[in-house]
Amino acid sequence: MTQLMFHDLHGDRLAYRMAGTGETLLLVHGMAGSSATWRYLIPELSKRYRVVAPDMPGHGESDKPRGDYSLGAYAATLRDLLDALDIDRVTVIGQSLGGGVALQMAYQYPERCERLVLISSGGLGREVSWTLRVLSTPGSELVLPLLAPPFVRDAGNTIRGWLGRRGLRAGAVEEMWSAYASLADGPSRRAFLRILRSVVDPGGQAVSATSRLYLSARLPMQLIWGDHDPIIPLSHGVATHEAMPSSRLAVLPGIGHFPHVEAPQEVVEIIDTFLRETKPAQPETARGEYRAPHADGVVSTR
Repeated sequence: MTQLMFHDLHGDRLAYRMAGTGETLLLVHGMAGSSATWRYLIPELSKRYRVVAPDMPGHGESDKPRGDYSLGAYAATLRDLLDALDIDRVTVIGQSLGGGVALQMAYQYPERCERLVLISSGGLGREVSWTLRVLSTPGSELVLPLLAPPFVRDAGNTIRGWLGRRGLRAGAVEEMWSAYASLADGPSRRAFLRILRSVVDPGGQAVSATSRLYLSARLPMQLIWGDHDPIIPLSHGVATHEAMPSSRLAVLPGIGHFPHVEAPQEVVEIIDTFLRETKPAQPETARGEYRAPHADGVVSTR
């Protein structure tokens, strides 16, 4: 796993990982995650591409200011990081909340985006797990410290480290534990709630990109979903694929919300095939009127 690097953006520290050379892939993690979520993908993808994976503000080792955690603010942060690294255009790969950020970036800065890869993406439908809906309600900030005390986090991290050193991988459970453990930290917990409430309310996801998908119709898009996703249902991926006939949809049987952790080799192969078989959108064609090209169909792997 590559080491974290740091850059000062507008007075706040942003952590990121970067490896490899060639065409640039920007990896955007999900809510309560960090760049470490890509630990199985970065070593493989960086053999053929340059990979940039930030800890988004409010996450990981990046600062957690009392500020704007909207999708638009995150898209602007990604643009500013690319500017700081002297990177012009990228393929954006986003998982869960990161998928919503990727969609927002394609909407705000289409000239910076060559392709989109959306993994179990948020922002494509109302439905979301009841846990996130409950945590978005007023007063949850009083309950969270009791649900995620530091001593439980430390004990769990010790057990996870012991298992990891023996080569045991827990997949989705490991990723869910990382998200849970981050809530034991006060600044991370406050940032989590600000982020959550910017995109989810008690009725479900409050932000949707579906009405603007046509604006990215000329942007090559790969959707990756597990058919056992308990957080964001596969139906969102299917509906998006139907709305964007030129997109590709890969469905992973028996996989949950974290395909890049649960089935990393399959995800690497899907991404690599997509990159090899599609041409990056040019700045002048990244946004335009919708024209329905041929459908590539649903691909079931494994």
